[in-house]
Amino acid sequence: MNKDKLPELGKIHPEFFDRVIFPRLGVSDKNVIIEPRHGIDYGVFKISNKYLAISTDPFFIVPSFGFAKAAWFGFHIIFCDVAVSGLTPKYLAIDLNLPPEIKESELKELWETVHTEAKKYGINIITGHTARYTGCNYPMVGGATAIAIGNKKDLRGPHKVKTGDKIVITKGPAIETTGLLSVLFPEKFIEAGGKKFQKQASDIFYQMSVLDDCMIARQFTGVKVMHDATECGVWGGLFEMARAGNYGLAIEQELIPIQPVIQKTAELFKFDPFCAISEGTLITIVDKKESGKLVDTFKKKKILSAIIGEVMSASKGKKIINKGRERTLSHPKVDPYWKLAAEFSQKP
Repeated sequence: MNKDKLPELGKIHPEFFDRVIFPRLGVSDKNVIIEPRHGIDYGVFKISNKYLAISTDPFFIVPSFGFAKAAWFGFHIIFCDVAVSGLTPKYLAIDLNLPPEIKESELKELWETVHTEAKKYGINIITGHTARYTGCNYPMVGGATAIAIGNKKDLRGPHKVKTGDKIVITKGPAIETTGLLSVLFPEKFIEAGGKKFQKQASDIFYQMSVLDDCMIARQFTGVKVMHDATECGVWGGLFEMARAGNYGLAIEQELIPIQPVIQKTAELFKFDPFCAISEGTLITIVDKKESGKLVDTFKKKKILSAIIGEVMSASKGKKIINKGRERTLSHPKVDPYWKLAAEFSQKP
């Protein structure tokens, strides 16, 4: 990849981050425990004897979802990134830079959903900014910062990972790709697979969150690190985790569960589900003694999960084994979701 070329859409690639962003982070501070890096969704700093995880994301609102549904998704995107820290999500600061065309009734519906989800998960909204501005447009209508808090023992991170730890995944790949595209472009799904198929795909929408997954995982002291497989999906998430912690991986591709409607979506629209954005897919690394118990607990809570591999030494590399054949895990760099969304947006 040309180091001077950014991706046309989506997140910047790791090479640019390492070359331009990471060396320029202002002053150093000994109270910063986890600084920005690929493969970790949050930063952590210490105040007195408390640890705070913090993450900032766009507030993503798609009016065609309906404002209640759109706000649900926007809220969960924001908090998933700190939930994977192992600390308890507690506070929200939110900036709403709204397009001029938003109506009072729409904003009220949006905010009622934010409030409802905040109450459900024990979160306090501490500050913000709300205004309509020329030039602002959907879906990026501002940004928000989520904060989680806890003790040192609660904090998870790559520093805890050891050789032999197991890798557990929830829900399987391409959750967000299927959930979003089926709701944004229902006619494409009906045309490709019928109304029943479109309905099944759109039902994936409310799987696009790891907040409940993380609440379960936090109960296990053997859970070392958690990651939400967002941009570039399962392969991107696994690569970034291994890179952040400087360890190797052995992944059994056939053990990764794929929900039937997602498999059909990938086949019909000809994309690799393992490379596709998958908000809602939690990847955890857990002590092998607790990995089976974790999967059993997910099952009791009706969350699909599986043990898909284990951690190796960095010298053994990052490997995917599929039907007895072995290949190196590399970062996909380009997520097929964006191309599909652009193609589907074009009028026939």
